[in-house]
Amino acid sequence: MTDISQVTPAPGPDLLTPDNCAVLFVDHQPQMFFATGSGDRTAIINSTVGLAKAAKVFDVPVVLSTVAAESFSGPLLPQLAAVFPDQEPIDRTSMNAWEDAAFVEAVKATGRTKLVVAGLWTEVCVVLPTLSALSQGYEVYVVTDASGGVRPQAHEHAVQRMVQAGAVPVTWVQVLLELQRDWARTETYVPVTEVVKEHAGAYGLGVVYAQTVIGAHAAG
Repeated sequence: MTDISQVTPAPGPDLLTPDNCAVLFVDHQPQMFFATGSGDRTAIINSTVGLAKAAKVFDVPVVLSTVAAESFSGPLLPQLAAVFPDQEPIDRTSMNAWEDAAFVEAVKATGRTKLVVAGLWTEVCVVLPTLSALSQGYEVYVVTDASGGVRPQAHEHAVQRMVQAGAVPVTWVQVLLELQRDWARTETYVPVTEVVKEHAGAYGLGVVYAQTVIGAHAAG
């Protein structure tokens, strides 16, 4: 039962903040994109880069990982690598990134217990580390529009499986705006609206319109 006297205007502990989460990008590589059929691949690329830029704006720790980059899957998505030019992806042989010691150590090094995860394919390289991280006490938020499976059913069933295990499905714009949360945060206002204009489609056009007609500081 709620004690009304204790209600305050404060964010809930479940919200993502720049200080409590890390973002994991798993296997956004050419070979994986070739077989992705759960959604428009260009849209997945756009969402992935939007998510990466959101993490960059708020200085959220990021872990980049690939699987068999030189022998099968190819390099990390160039647009993603360009956002973090000084960061080397952790290449693995395991489909489950959580079975790779270097990957897990990189996650532990962030010091964060809320993990925002995106990758290809949803039914393998996203679901396996997500279930593994959940079993060890992490909170996991799966960015469904920056992930993709080989078929719509594969993607959807993998998301359902992760949700049933305790993961939270989100979108990249949701993550971006949850990190911002208040348009009065002037230090990130301009970078956030720039990401929106570049990657958020009609929402981005709305920001362009508002800033043109209302003024440069139009918010929301």
